[in-house]
Formats: sequence, structure tokens, C-alpha cells
Amino acid sequence: MAAYRFVTCWRIEAPLAVVYQAISQSQRWPLWWPGLARVRELAPGDERGIGRVYRYHWQSRLGYGLCFDIRVLKVYPPRVIVGEARGDVRGWGCWQLTPEGDITRVRYEWRVETTRCWMNLAAPLARPLFVWSHHAMMHQGATGLARWLRARLLDSRRG
Repeated sequence: MAAYRFVTCWRIEAPLAVVYQAISQSQRWPLWWPGLARVRELAPGDERGIGRVYRYHWQSRLGYGLCFDIRVLKVYPPRVIVGEARGDVRGWGCWQLTPEGDITRVRYEWRVETTRCWMNLAAPLARPLFVWSHHAMMHQGATGLARWLRARLLDSRRG
């Protein structure tokens, strides 16, 4: 399997609670995140959301789709959400939000391995394209979230 580690940082001119609410409601992400075709809740989890499972269907800018489930492992509102991925990718992701005055700094770390045979076979040559596609998708998320919140995106970059 091909392993990837991505870190993305966004700075959005919006209060921490507002940004956290949008990020914690991933079933609404398709309303503002281009490339995310749909999200479906598979299991509700407990009252804090621990154990909640969502299925995500993404369409990359390169034309291929990815489908994977995320099970919420940890939630520390309004600062941290950690989930485990299984499906076309396997691994984990962690959202970390930090207030900086009237600005919220969002850091997303995504450590996954691809499980699809064609992606693993293509990885030695296509890795730069897969990395570019991920970063492009994350930038679309940053701009979409800022637009959704009617806030200004101050920064969207690799960590």
C-alpha cells in the first residue's frame, strides 16, 4: 500500500465556535465543499459523537472517485476531532482548531494508505498527481468553508 501524510492549515476570519460547528457537521460539507459528492451517516455514535460513522464519496480533480468511512474516535469541542478511515483509504485524520483573536486556525492532518489496487500500482509514478489532487481538494474546502461562513480566508496552505 502507498502511504501518505498530509498536513493542511487554514486561517479563517471567523470565531472558533462557528468554524468548529461547520467542521463538526460533516453531513453538511457537500453544501460548501466542492468535490465532496455526498456524505451519509451510517451510525450515530454516543451523545458526544464518539463512534459516529460517516461514509464520504469524493470526486477528485483528476477524475477518479474515492469512497471511505470515517469513524469518530475522539471529540474535544471546540478544538479537536479525530477519526479513523476505512475504505479506498485506510488510516486516520485529525482536525485541530485554535483561536487567534478573531481568526480561527484550522490544522488538518491526514495519514492514510491507499487500498485500491490501481492506486498502489500507479503510486510510484502518479504520487505527485495524487498529492496535488489532495492539496487542491483541501484548498477548495478552505475557500468553500470561508464562503459558507461569509468569512475571509486568510491562508490555505500545506503544513
